[in-house]
Amino acid sequence: MKSITLLSRHFSTARQLQNVVLPTPKPKFTQKSTALTEEQCVEILDQYPDIKTLKKLHSKIIVDHHPQSNPSLGIKLMRAYAACGEPSLTRHIFDEIPEKNVIFFNVMIRSYVNNHLYYDALLVFKTMASRGFEPDNYTYPCALKACSGLDNLNVGLQIHGAVVKVGLDLNLFIGNGLVSMYGKCGCLMEARRVLDEMPSRDVVSWNSMVAGHAQNARFDDALEVCKEMEALSFKPDAGTMASLLPAVTNTTSNNVSYVKEIFMKLVKKSVVSWNVMIAVYVNNSMADKAVNLYLEMEKYKIEPDAVTIASVLPACGDLSALSLGRHMHEYVERKKLRPNLLLENALVDMYAKCGSLREAREVFDRMTFRDVVSWTSMISAYGLNGQGRDAVALFAKMRDLGLSPDSIAFVSVISACSHAGLLEEGRSYYKLMTEEYRIIPRIEHFACMVDLLGRSGQVDEAHSFIKQMPVEPNERVWGALLSACRVHSNMNIGLLAADYLFQLTPEQSGYYVLLSNIYAKAGRWQDVATIRSIMKNRGIKKMPGISNVELNNRIHTFLAGDQSDPHSEEIYEELDILVGKMKELGYVPETDSALHDVEEEDKECHLAVHSEKLAIVFAILNTEPGTPIRITKNLRVCGDCHVAAKLISKIVEREIIVRDTNRFHHFKNGVCSCGDYW
Repeated sequence: MKSITLLSRHFSTARQLQNVVLPTPKPKFTQKSTALTEEQCVEILDQYPDIKTLKKLHSKIIVDHHPQSNPSLGIKLMRAYAACGEPSLTRHIFDEIPEKNVIFFNVMIRSYVNNHLYYDALLVFKTMASRGFEPDNYTYPCALKACSGLDNLNVGLQIHGAVVKVGLDLNLFIGNGLVSMYGKCGCLMEARRVLDEMPSRDVVSWNSMVAGHAQNARFDDALEVCKEMEALSFKPDAGTMASLLPAVTNTTSNNVSYVKEIFMKLVKKSVVSWNVMIAVYVNNSMADKAVNLYLEMEKYKIEPDAVTIASVLPACGDLSALSLGRHMHEYVERKKLRPNLLLENALVDMYAKCGSLREAREVFDRMTFRDVVSWTSMISAYGLNGQGRDAVALFAKMRDLGLSPDSIAFVSVISACSHAGLLEEGRSYYKLMTEEYRIIPRIEHFACMVDLLGRSGQVDEAHSFIKQMPVEPNERVWGALLSACRVHSNMNIGLLAADYLFQLTPEQSGYYVLLSNIYAKAGRWQDVATIRSIMKNRGIKKMPGISNVELNNRIHTFLAGDQSDPHSEEIYEELDILVGKMKELGYVPETDSALHDVEEEDKECHLAVHSEKLAIVFAILNTEPGTPIRITKNLRVCGDCHVAAKLISKIVEREIIVRDTNRFHHFKNGVCSCGDYW
């Protein structure tokens, strides 16, 4: 009677499975076919069939072979369901088997681990021991992987003690599992000790050590392990590159070259390998290299994933490569990679950095879920583009929806107030942050407040604010004050700020140039000469102005006085024509922007060939009339180029969008969005 009950239960299961199975094209068998032999069932199961075929086969096996009394078929069914990502069905079979051995437990634990159900895996591991089954060299690596997934050091330590007791600690796979577990749990010294004591090691052993450092944000240390493994004749592989991904950050130029060397030597490059190399370039301000590598990836027909796109989009933003950014957005839509918070935030940020607020807002509005990062990116975008009131309104909407702004959100909204000249609003947000949200101001908030006060002409108050700061002011704080002194021609406080800056960052040329600017505006050319003499004696060179413009997915770079472009002659001829038309509209070169004590005519010539002017003319010559022009510059736009861009936008009837180190300038019909306040 007992067997009949069991059999009827299996028939019930078979009917249940049949109800959810749809016919598959060209099946190897049908429900009405004759009984399959055990050998035929094994042959199909060994091919790891798709889930529909597997469910049909399962129902046949239930009827014909009774897997509860056939351990071999039971194990193969479990493995097949596990391969299909169906741990619940794997567990159903596991529970139905009355007589289990260690292999059943191993398959069940592995199924849970491979499907990231680490807690369930450890529960089965515990049950196994309580039922008197001895874990073996296949059990322990999976159990250790579950500990890694849960950051469960306590159980990991117990497993380590158990494997030592039974003499399995010298097993390669168990050793690798221990290195990985200790690394993931942040115990890098213990991980290294296990690695050093292993009698034999493979690439996985070293990759586990690399991953341990990477998972603990120690990118440079991870690279040192890579170099060590190479010295011991273990070649880094795609797994090594994948291990580096979590920690990619700013590093030395030598380390960038080393990662590139690993990448180039890979016989087979996985998508993850490409992602790591792109991330290294992006995190080390090599946006052009990141973009070129992505284009190379496309050329080789390697399909990028969501991580690839999210990694490259910041580079597009840094270069104002809007066309390429749009192309990638189209790919995201075509491949249905949305919704994806990381990716969508990257799209908002890319459009914002390219000065396309409309497209940034469209992505933002279509997001099914937004976090504080999403809102902050959009608020920051409005601020940098001079739309401070829109930034303030969005900040208010975020709060109305119940989201608590974090410290970075307050940096964005106070900065937006600064760029738009909203002094009182900026003050109120600083008060809101400190008094209502109890956020302790960081140096970024102090710098924003100094910038807010300074830009609004409250230079003395900005200086008093610095003196009352509870922390030591850094170069950003003093730099904001020095910039305000340049705008408002405050010589005394400017000299004081410059003195602090020269002590903090004696090699930073930008601050010498700012002080030189202050002297130049006052006509104190002897002091300008003194500054330049100090720079020369200290070996400090002024950072050259560089402007980038995108054309046909390629970034074109211009320097001041640049003649390297094949069409330089045509560019300079067109620039001369434009300068003539500008003068007809009343243009007079702002020679205060030229920091040399030379004749006015010489200053005019120097100003005429600034990099942004060359980039603008290049774009005019190579794009259709009416097409917006987007320029990215590595320095602040000088006063003369600002006037010139306004006039050129009117002459050629184009919108010219320039992003400098401070903000965006949208030039249209002879007017700039910044209101000449930058």
